[in-house]
Amino acid sequence: MNIWVFLVACITLAAFLAHLLIGTKETATIAPPPSDAQRSTNWVQAMCAFQMLSVDLLVVAVALFGLAFLDLGPVARPATLFFAGLFFLWGLVWVVQMKWLNQPAVSLWRLPHWLIWFFCSALLCLGS
Repeated sequence: MNIWVFLVACITLAAFLAHLLIGTKETATIAPPPSDAQRSTNWVQAMCAFQMLSVDLLVVAVALFGLAFLDLGPVARPATLFFAGLFFLWGLVWVVQMKWLNQPAVSLWRLPHWLIWFFCSALLCLGS
């Protein structure tokens, strides 16, 4: 068993559960009134995209559990590095998006998801 990959699989599964249960509830609270057609369309699109990420998190978690427990031979290292790159890109996109949106009330430390993704990327590099 690759403990580093296993840890990231557990973190990713926890992120999936938090995203699905807590994130959905929080995002539902910002629903516009049904009479506002344009904002309703934008909100529904955001909710759908939000749930697409839930699927991605679940698929990545399952793949990482497979990497952690299965002997994939020469494929294991490139696959682990692929996921390390994916987590790094998730973190990078998060930081860039936060900076681009430039909302004074919301700092990188208030939404530290990027830190988790960079941490996971580093763990996967250790496990490669």
